[in-house]
Amino acid sequence: MLTRAVFALVLILAAAGAASAGDTKVLALGLTDHEVGREELEKGAALPVPRFNSPAIAYVWAADVKKGDVVEITLVNEGTSLLSNAETLAEDRDRYLLQAGKRGVPAGGWPEGNYLASVKITRDGKTLIEQKSAPIAFE
Repeated sequence: MLTRAVFALVLILAAAGAASAGDTKVLALGLTDHEVGREELEKGAALPVPRFNSPAIAYVWAADVKKGDVVEITLVNEGTSLLSNAETLAEDRDRYLLQAGKRGVPAGGWPEGNYLASVKITRDGKTLIEQKSAPIAFE
C-alpha cells in the first residue's frame, strides 16, 4: 500500500513539474550600454550600465513564449516611457530576446533621473508577466 502511495505521489509531482516546465518566464531584464546578444546573456556576466553619455538599451530575455504572445520592452525614466519595442510572436520560442533603446546619445546626454527596463508579456489579451528592473541613475 505504501508503495502505491509513493508511486502516486511521484506521478503527481512529475505531472506538476511537466506543467510548469512550459511556463513563460523572464530570464533576464535590464539596461546596458550596447545591443546585447544571447551569448552574453547565456554567460550570465554582469553587463555594463549605461552612462549619461553612452547608448542605453533596455532588454528582456524570456523563456517559453508562444505563438501569438505579445512581448513589449520599454526604456523608462522617472515613470515616463522613452523608447519601446513590441513584437507579436509568429511561432513558439524556447528563448526570445527583445530590446529597445538608443544606439546614440541624445544631444547633451541623457536627462537626470532613474532609468529602468519594463517588460509586459500578454497572451490572448491577458497579461502573463509585467515586470520592471531595478532603477539606476546614469552617471
